[in-house]
Amino acid sequence: MLPPPPPYTDPADVEAALRRDGYAIVSAPALGSWLPQGLGGLQALQPTWDDLPPDTYLRDGGRYRRRRHSCFVVEGGRVEITPHRAHWQPLEYNALHGGLERWFSPMQPQVTERSVWSALLRRLGAVCSALAPAVPRWYVEAHQFRIDTSDGIGRPTPEGAHRDGVDFVAVLLVARRAIKGGETRVFEADGPHGLRFMMTEPWTLLLLDDVRVIHETTPIQPLDEAGGHRDTLVLTFRAGGFQGPA
Repeated sequence: MLPPPPPYTDPADVEAALRRDGYAIVSAPALGSWLPQGLGGLQALQPTWDDLPPDTYLRDGGRYRRRRHSCFVVEGGRVEITPHRAHWQPLEYNALHGGLERWFSPMQPQVTERSVWSALLRRLGAVCSALAPAVPRWYVEAHQFRIDTSDGIGRPTPEGAHRDGVDFVAVLLVARRAIKGGETRVFEADGPHGLRFMMTEPWTLLLLDDVRVIHETTPIQPLDEAGGHRDTLVLTFRAGGFQGPA
């Protein structure tokens, strides 16, 4: 049986849903309506996922992940890219790759200098600020991911169900090509309840309160010998600074 489609949140109720449930799911048309550049502005970014270097830090020995990573500060209407830095998580949040400084190639200017990119970060920052109005600025890490099936299976979350150690997480589906699997699962961090669904429409947005829920995506497999892939954009919003070793 195929997983159900996403239980989309009414765009007017996104902040209320995050407060109530710890998550909200925004359809692609609704996300497009949030941005002056519309859905077409986001779609113009999609070709850059074809130029992601391999992730050389996978401790499970896999070769299925490509990525780029850059960091930003969002303060009100201001979006500023920071000097390039390593991605770091404590073992508490990532038992597989925690405690390791991972230096990924930075995102390309044809993404980060586009007006739709700043508009997206401003809009999502505004959602975060509505839930945490005392936070003056958000420290944002952006990850472009491609999970492919060149080895027969790809793992979007090799660390399993997890939190990211931030305040809020935005997961945007960018593309699915010739794959099966890739079911999204969201669970209460301190309770029995959860949900499962499949994001299939490009630029569907999943917003998560990282303190209250954990999340994962199941492995993917190819539909044919040519193989396929799943592309996502993950944005994490954290108050007080970027994560880093003490």
